[in-house]
Amino acid sequence: MKSFAPFVLALAFLVPTARSAPTTQPDLASAAVASKSDDFLRLIDKGSTGSRLETADVAYRNADGVTVHLVAAVHVGEREYFEGLNQSFKLRDAVLYELVKPRDVAAPVKGERLPSNSPVSQLQRLMKDTLGLEFQLDVVDYAAPNFVHADLDAETFQKMQDERGESFTQMFLQAFMKAMTQPPQDNGAAGGDDMDKQLEDLVKMFTRPDMERQIRVRLARNLVDLENNPFGPGSMDGTVLVTERNKAAINVLKKSIADGKKDLAIFYGAAHMPDLSKRLADMGFKPVATEWRLAWDLSIRVDQPSAVEKMLLEMIKGFGDEAADDNDNGNGN
Repeated sequence: MKSFAPFVLALAFLVPTARSAPTTQPDLASAAVASKSDDFLRLIDKGSTGSRLETADVAYRNADGVTVHLVAAVHVGEREYFEGLNQSFKLRDAVLYELVKPRDVAAPVKGERLPSNSPVSQLQRLMKDTLGLEFQLDVVDYAAPNFVHADLDAETFQKMQDERGESFTQMFLQAFMKAMTQPPQDNGAAGGDDMDKQLEDLVKMFTRPDMERQIRVRLARNLVDLENNPFGPGSMDGTVLVTERNKAAINVLKKSIADGKKDLAIFYGAAHMPDLSKRLADMGFKPVATEWRLAWDLSIRVDQPSAVEKMLLEMIKGFGDEAADDNDNGNGN
């Protein structure tokens, strides 16, 4: 189960990337697991019934009446989640968005998939298909006239990472090792007993109804655990992945405010938000309101097939197709 860590990291933390192909536990009174004032991602955990993963839209205001919304995102989610974001973004003077893309590549057009050779993007799309969700770049309307790119371009991002010795592979490994060395969170089971329990949970997850949502529940719990501090205290301070990209977003924010924008949004992954919140505080902004959005519906649908059922049905279908092909060949067709 702990091997989910790299996938969780890709879902919550890593940037959606676009490259041109040739160039480049039950709750009490509905209390959330994550409920501190600086959290931007929370899990309402009711087991298999009614659970949900939510992201925050926190509004900040300064003495001049300028409002900035920190709109946290997970990069794969329900289609209704992203469509709801599209509607809310229409209310803003400017939406400052994250996207590491080459300088000469335009923002994605809604409904058109950009070719990508990014392993992060490919991993996120794999998880989208596995979880039965949508990918952010496929649904969010980046062509909206009030959308403003507020991130590093791919060339600068890669150059800065190379100079600092950062890499996605290194970060995946770091997250995986941290997860593997964390003590078990059950009643003290360890060693073989702990491994047996994990294998039992895995079997249950794949053989019970609605496999996609069974996996979603497991991932959501890990997602909240890793979102604020995936590698350890202070590990993201000064990194290109967070610090330098957040600096780029704040620079665009300052320019937009100077241009007269009064109601703005910064649309970034949830793990960027605690640092961005501190930067807004340094600029004189104070939080005034929070809206939570449903990103993942985690209720299990008992009428949906399990993974084993799906596999067996696919095998039967495959045998039927082979038999039909043999009959056609035998008839000389």
